[in-house]
Amino acid sequence: MKINLRIFAEIDLNLMVVFMVIYDERNVSRAALKLGVGQPAVSGSLARLRARFGDPLFERMSSGMEPTAKAHDIARKLAPAIRTIESILGQR
Repeated sequence: MKINLRIFAEIDLNLMVVFMVIYDERNVSRAALKLGVGQPAVSGSLARLRARFGDPLFERMSSGMEPTAKAHDIARKLAPAIRTIESILGQR
């Protein structure tokens, strides 16, 4: 299997976990609590994700952070990959 290493060098894969937690929680502060980090760290990660994908990804609404169409597309593709990685890393 040939891997495009340049793509992986351009982004910290931990940002993908942050993305999924924000997507699930719809709230940066709750995402930070779940991740065990401060809210500024999650906000910074979200800023990096927005720059990488060229999209706001989440819009602030009265009900919380509403995912954009791009965020829904990313989450749809990313969720199975995250579950697979979680399964692999959970093996002993």
